Amino acid sequence: MAVSQEENPLRGIVLKLASVTCFMCMQTAIKLAGPGIATGQITFYRSAFAIFPIVVYLMFRGQLATALKTSRPFGHFFRGLVGVVSMSLGFYGLLNLPLHDAVALGYAMPLFAVLFAAVFLGETVRLYRLTAVVAGFVGVLVISWSKFSVLKGDLTESAQALGVLAIILSAALGATAMILVRKLVATEKSATIVLYFSITASVLSAASLPFGWADLSSGSLVSLGIAGICGGVAQILLTESYRHADISTIAPFEYVSILYSLIISYMLFAEVPEPLMLLGTAIVVAAGIFIIYRERKLGLERASMRKHVTPQG
Repeated sequence: MAVSQEENPLRGIVLKLASVTCFMCMQTAIKLAGPGIATGQITFYRSAFAIFPIVVYLMFRGQLATALKTSRPFGHFFRGLVGVVSMSLGFYGLLNLPLHDAVALGYAMPLFAVLFAAVFLGETVRLYRLTAVVAGFVGVLVISWSKFSVLKGDLTESAQALGVLAIILSAALGATAMILVRKLVATEKSATIVLYFSITASVLSAASLPFGWADLSSGSLVSLGIAGICGGVAQILLTESYRHADISTIAPFEYVSILYSLIISYMLFAEVPEPLMLLGTAIVVAAGIFIIYRERKLGLERASMRKHVTPQG
């Protein structure tokens, strides 16, 4: 990804770390809201409260007046539909798994993204990256192993097992949403994409009201409100980080979230990671960092080739 004249890698890294922190605060607030809350209800509060900081951000940048102008309303709707289902599944997994497990399994998203980019965008995936993707999925399997009674010959239908499946499916749909966004950015502004997603997600998740929303205590309501605001701020910080540094520069700092999750899991929820979880996470993180490294190396090679090509080709 090319960056503008505002390029400042250190600032980009700081903004990325701030966004990771805010996303972790969002996930922690959702878990603190308590069990028994419908995922559609969580998704609604997460999306609706996120609109407030996003609107303030767009006003500050002078983009609010034109943020809703689009030539692709159905593209935004479909991206929102995929995104809201992904978010709801992710929240289901978050509520039914230890925080560190949920975060680690979410790292499957860039693995799916590599595969989907090859299938839907026709991007070339060479042996190195394909091997890293396979290794990453092995890591996901290692993380998930203890949640299933595979050795006993049956697949348990426990909440944790369903939580694992929900997050893996959420990661796959999240990667699909990334592909849809990459198609939207060809004609749409980032501000438009972000605002339409928040609005679409709020409306679609509100449609789950007839299926049973919980009566929220004041504490749960505050927690979900904080989750939504943190989610909106995190989106803004992430967007701003891309203005100052290449994706390949800031992407590895996403994995700081596993350190956050281990600390928060232990201190707030008395959750201690299993050895297999730590091993699987190490494999997934290593695979993800290798993919980022290969992307950066290939990007530098392409830039070097363009520099040495004459105007006549």
